Amino acid sequence: MIEASNVGSHVDPTLRELHRDLGALFNFTSYRILRDVNLNLQGNRPVELIVHPGRSMEVTLIGDSRRLVELRIRLKREGIPILNTNVRLTAGRVVLIGGPRHGEGTMILAVSTRFQ
Repeated sequence: MIEASNVGSHVDPTLRELHRDLGALFNFTSYRILRDVNLNLQGNRPVELIVHPGRSMEVTLIGDSRRLVELRIRLKREGIPILNTNVRLTAGRVVLIGGPRHGEGTMILAVSTRFQ
């Protein structure tokens, strides 16, 4: 979970590699990590994560192979789905999802995969 804002120009050092992608998709000057969460997903068993009061993200592993993972990602506001999408990711790739307002900016959800 990343907070993006136009207050200052600080970029969290751990986001240096993502900074180019963040800048191409979002118009903010400052990015900092709010929370780094690892989820252990099992096939078709949704895991829900509170991202902000009244907002949650549900992630479900719906397919996997050696090189590719397919995830269903649902963002909910007060329990009502506001985004429902499937993504396919290879190991180490990241998908960025603009989330709810947070402080003086916006929360961005960065979803990546790691195979074990």
